[in-house]
Amino acid sequence: MRKVVLGIVVALAGAGCANGVSSPAGLIAVPPGVHVDGSLEPFSQITVGQVQALVPEGWRAFPSGAPDDPRNGFVATPEPRAWQRMDGSAVGMAATWVDATRVGVPSDFYYLAATGPVLSGLTHSGTCRSQSRRVFVDDRPTFASGPPGSPGDYVASGDGTCRVGGRLTRWAYFVAAPGFGPVRRIGIPSSGLYVVVVVMPESQRVVTLHRVLENTQFGGARIRDFVAAARAA
Repeated sequence: MRKVVLGIVVALAGAGCANGVSSPAGLIAVPPGVHVDGSLEPFSQITVGQVQALVPEGWRAFPSGAPDDPRNGFVATPEPRAWQRMDGSAVGMAATWVDATRVGVPSDFYYLAATGPVLSGLTHSGTCRSQSRRVFVDDRPTFASGPPGSPGDYVASGDGTCRVGGRLTRWAYFVAAPGFGPVRRIGIPSSGLYVVVVVMPESQRVVTLHRVLENTQFGGARIRDFVAAARAA
C-alpha cells in the first residue's frame, strides 16, 4: 500500500496536461473543467473543482489528473512541458490534492509522502537551495515509531531558490497530510494530502510569490486556515 501512495504523489506537483486545447483559430482555449476569472489584474483567478487560486496573467492552467485519477486541482504555467521536470527551471504553480476515498489506503501513509518525496525535486536537488522551512505540526504515525493513537498529521511550508543553467528562480511550497488531526476538519473532507508549489523568476518580488501561495484555497480554506488549525492542536 505504501508504494501505491508514493507512486501517486511522487509526481503530484508536476502533474498536468502538457498540451493545450486549441480553438479553430489556433488560439489556446481553456481546458474543460478550468474556470478563469481575469478581473483581478495582474492575476487571474483560477478555479478547478474545489481548488481556487490567484495565478499571474499569461499562465496556462490544466487539470491535475484525468477524470478517473485520484489527483485533483490544477497546474498553471507559461511553460507546460518544462514544468513537468519539476526541477525549479520552469516558472508556474501546482495546487493539488489526493482523494483518499479513491486510493483506499490508511491515512498514515500520506504522512510518509508529505515528509518525503512529494517535493524532493526542489528541496533535495543539487541545483536548488532551501532558505526556510516551517513545520506547524508533525505527529509521526504509530506504525512509524510514533506514540500510540497518533493522529499521523503533518503541515509545513518552505521556500528557496534554484539555479538551473543560467536561470534563477524562487520557489515556495505548502504541504499538509491531515491524518486524523484538526486539519481534517477543514478544507476537503476526502483529501488525504494537499500540495501547493509556486516557482517564479528570481527577479519577481518575494511578496508576490507568497501572495500566490497564501491565496490558494481548498474547499474554501486558505493556507492560513490550515496553519491555524495545526497550531490549535
